[in-house]
Amino acid sequence: MMQTNAGPSGATADECDCRDGMRPDLPRRAFLGRTVGAGAGFLAASVGVAAAQEAAKAPPGAVLYDVPADPTKEMGRALLEDGGYGTRSQFETEVRIKEDNPTDTTSWTFTPLAAMLGNLTPSGLHFERHHGGIPTIDPTHHNLFVHGMVAEAKKFSMADLKALPSVTRKHFIECSGNTLTEWKGVTAKNVQRTHGLLSTSEWTGVLFSTLARAVNLDPQADWVLAEGADAAVMTRSIPMDKLMRDGMIVYGQNGEALRPEQGYPLRLLLPGYEGNTHIKWLRRLQVSDKPFMTREETSKYSDLYSDGRAKLFTLEMDPKSVITFPSGEMKLPKPGHYEITGFAWTGRGRVQAVDISTDGGKTWAPARLDTQPEPQCTVRFSFPWHWDGSEAVLQSRCWDETGARQLTRGDLIEMRGVNSVYHYNAIQSWAVDAAGEVTNVQV
Repeated sequence: MMQTNAGPSGATADECDCRDGMRPDLPRRAFLGRTVGAGAGFLAASVGVAAAQEAAKAPPGAVLYDVPADPTKEMGRALLEDGGYGTRSQFETEVRIKEDNPTDTTSWTFTPLAAMLGNLTPSGLHFERHHGGIPTIDPTHHNLFVHGMVAEAKKFSMADLKALPSVTRKHFIECSGNTLTEWKGVTAKNVQRTHGLLSTSEWTGVLFSTLARAVNLDPQADWVLAEGADAAVMTRSIPMDKLMRDGMIVYGQNGEALRPEQGYPLRLLLPGYEGNTHIKWLRRLQVSDKPFMTREETSKYSDLYSDGRAKLFTLEMDPKSVITFPSGEMKLPKPGHYEITGFAWTGRGRVQAVDISTDGGKTWAPARLDTQPEPQCTVRFSFPWHWDGSEAVLQSRCWDETGARQLTRGDLIEMRGVNSVYHYNAIQSWAVDAAGEVTNVQV
C-alpha cells in the first residue's frame, strides 16, 4: 500500500501497512530501517554491533537484537535471556500516548485502538487516568476496610481476598471524558486521540456481594463510598444495587496481577460504569444510606446542560462505536476492496447490532459482529467496502439489547447542548478524499 508522506521523524515511507491499522506517519518499514537496518546499510555505517545497538533504541517492552540475514543458518538466543518474564518483539511499536497536561501526575494516556488485535487490550496498552500519580504499594501491607452500615466491620488483607471464591470476566472500561475534545468541534486527528480512553480486559477478583455477606449489610444501606490509596485519595459514591448486581473487587488483569497504573494491588470494577468510578488502589468501602457528594461527583464528573443545570450520577456508559480502519491520519493507496473494522460497546448490556454508512449517514447497512457479544464488553465489527476513488464519509452506529441507539451528533447536541465534558457518544465520521487521505469530520 503506497504513500509518500514523511513522518514526524523526517523519514519518508514507501509503504503504509493500513491493513494493520498503522498510521502512515509511523510506518513499520521506516521503523525497521531506523532501528535494525535492513542488511548491511545500518551496521556498515557504524563502528560495530555494540555502537549500532547503543545508537538504536528498542520500543518500550522490547529488547533490540541483531537480525540475521537467514535465521535458519544460525542459532537463536537461549531461554530466559529475557529474565523469565518475556518481552514483545522489537518490531512491534505500538505505545500509549500522553495528553499534554501541565503535570504528568494528573494526566491520562490513550490506547492505540487502531493497532489492537481482537477486542482485548494488552495490559501494557490499557489507557490511564491519574489524579495524583501512580503509587507504589506493598500488597503484604495493603488492606481493604468495609465498614459503616454493616453488622460487623471487617478488614480484608490481600491474602484474605484471594482466599475467597473468585470470578473472571471480560469487561471494558471507558473514561467518561472519552471523545470530550469533540463536543464543540473537530479537534483530534486520529482514533487514538478521539476514542483511546477505552480498553477491554479480562478481570479476576471477588464479587462485592461476597464481601457483603461477610459483613451483613444494614437493610437500609443504599450507597457505598469507594476510596483509593493514591495521593488524590480518590473517592466516589456507588449505588448499592449496582455493587450487588455485578460489582467486583479485582486483583487480576489478563491472567496476571494488576499493573501499578491499573490499581495494583486492588481496584473496584463496575461493569458498564464510567471509568472514574472504578476506584484504583482500593482501600476502603464505607456503606451508607445516601451518596457522599464528594468533589469528584459534584465539581467534577457531572454533566452540565445548556441551561446551566448539572446532572449528577450519570454513571452508565451509553451505546457507542468507532471505525478504527480506515480512520484519521491513514491513507488508502488506491481504489479497491477494503474491510472496514472497528469496535462497538455499551454499558447497558450486550451490543445487539452495528450499522455502517459510507455516505455520511444517508444509507446504512448491517456490519458483521466478529466477536461474541458479552455483557459490558467491546465487540469487533467488520464490513466489506469497495472504494471507487470518490469522496466518502464513513460512519458506524451501535444498538444494544435494551433498544438504546448511538445518537447522531445533531441529536446529542439538541438534547444536551455543548457545555458538557463527559459522555460524548455521537456517531464518529471519517472523511475519505479522492486521494485516499482520511480525516476527522463532523456531519
